[in-house]
Amino acid sequence: MAAFSNDQSTLTREEVGHSSFETSSERSSAKISTTSFYKSEYGSFLSPAKNLPREHNDSQQKSQPSNSDQTQQSTSQEIKARDQSVHPSYPDEENKTEQSSNTEVKLKKVLGLWHGIGMNVGTMIGAGIFVSPYTVVRYTGSVGMALVVWTVTGLMSMMGALSYAELGTMIPRSGSKYAYILEAFGPCPAFLAVWSSSIISEPSSIALVAITFANYLLLPLFPTCMEPPYIAIRLIAAAVISGIAYIHCSGVQLGARVQTLLALCKVLALTVIIVAGVNHLAWGNTEQFLDPMRGTIWEVSSIITAFYSTIFSYSGWDSLNYVTEELADSNKDLPRAIIFSLMLVTIVYTLTNVAYYAVLTPAEIVSSNAVAVTFGSRVLGSLVWIIAAFVSCTTCGNINGNIFTHSRLVYAGARDRHLPHLLAYIQLDRCTPITAIIFVAVISLMILTVEDVGGLLTFASFTSVLVNLTAIASLIWLRYKQPDRPRPFKVWLGFPIMYLALSIVVAVMPVVKQPLEMAVSVGLILTGLLIYYISSHMKTIPHFKDAMDKVNYMCQNLLRCAPEKAD
Repeated sequence: MAAFSNDQSTLTREEVGHSSFETSSERSSAKISTTSFYKSEYGSFLSPAKNLPREHNDSQQKSQPSNSDQTQQSTSQEIKARDQSVHPSYPDEENKTEQSSNTEVKLKKVLGLWHGIGMNVGTMIGAGIFVSPYTVVRYTGSVGMALVVWTVTGLMSMMGALSYAELGTMIPRSGSKYAYILEAFGPCPAFLAVWSSSIISEPSSIALVAITFANYLLLPLFPTCMEPPYIAIRLIAAAVISGIAYIHCSGVQLGARVQTLLALCKVLALTVIIVAGVNHLAWGNTEQFLDPMRGTIWEVSSIITAFYSTIFSYSGWDSLNYVTEELADSNKDLPRAIIFSLMLVTIVYTLTNVAYYAVLTPAEIVSSNAVAVTFGSRVLGSLVWIIAAFVSCTTCGNINGNIFTHSRLVYAGARDRHLPHLLAYIQLDRCTPITAIIFVAVISLMILTVEDVGGLLTFASFTSVLVNLTAIASLIWLRYKQPDRPRPFKVWLGFPIMYLALSIVVAVMPVVKQPLEMAVSVGLILTGLLIYYISSHMKTIPHFKDAMDKVNYMCQNLLRCAPEKAD
């Protein structure tokens, strides 16, 4: 296993200054000295009684116990100190329940069913439904085939999501696909999964959606320009990524509430588009549906390439699997939230595309940089700004969900020492993986410096398909290797097999259409092997250990964070 970790400089919760009880060394000192300790107003034990005012020392000396009592007390405290070395979170068994919420350093189970539905819906409905339609029409050539691709992708995603529901209830760990690959195939494939997702797939997705957010926000302000200024787009995209990262650093429930609110805004925005499209159809504007397959491009590689855009639009159905450890009842809420949210999104996506094609021709869709705004200007006139505002909220919610979930992937990888252990630190007051959140935001901001972020979509989708393929294969492998393992939710085996077959087709066929791009994607993933080898040997380099010690110490004091520590 790769070993980025170095715990020599790791501070505990007590050393950072948030202990409500004595450390083991303080308790052991009772054998040598009968000097009493006292608690400060914050609950920490401070200096011995000899440093107290004289009056307090006199009163303590009068009440000092006899030698036999001291010996008995010393023995008792020695036993208690030894117990504390095993379970340092609790000073007394009788106070265990009362103090557990204050002394445990770990992620809290604070998310319910509606939080889960909001998380999945809010992450899935993002820039894809506003960016991808023109790509789908471009590679399919017709309205009918485009609708087929959108619907089949929804069904394919449902099969994958149900498979993930089984994996999530069987392996109740945060990290989604990374945790499942680690369980089934070991550390090296798991490292490649977390490496490719952390460096390529997820940051590219966040950056692309942030740019889409900025585009839609600025379009009404620059109506005469072909597109808003480049610098303005990048600055707004950077601002929204930084702002959402700050929200998630502030608390888990705050981020979940924001996600639920934005999910409602997304559904409302798409409902406006659907209603406008249905109204347009009701007036007899059905020209696009009289011969829906006209102009279809029947080339297999072209149709498969169209699937990449729809896969990107549906990505996020596994969002809840990233935060399994924070679900109050994962065995029940995880499958329910996945099924409900994916059914809702599939229906909404299909109806939204019907509305698009009812108003716009395929040529107009292909030539538009902002399909929803072009649609709104045609049906809403001067009220097109409403569509732009709704789209901005929609893309903002997608960024919110991606940062929320991807930070848990980084956290899980760092906790297992596949990434620097520093990224697994938890903020003591808010119980959020603050270092992982900051890491996700920084990598996404770096991706913004790439001029053609849209070109990264192919890389991100291809990488995501490969990792999902491996994760689904882990379910089939565990069915074979561990048939008797408890599975609170068990899916029909045909679903993961069909999803695996479709994923292989989707992963292989674009190589024929875009061999160079696919080769670059595979090369970027395989660089993880070199990183894995180097990181597994770095722990023996003294200078590297010393440098990591200093970085860990600085971050713990600056961000008030510590490694996970639970009972």
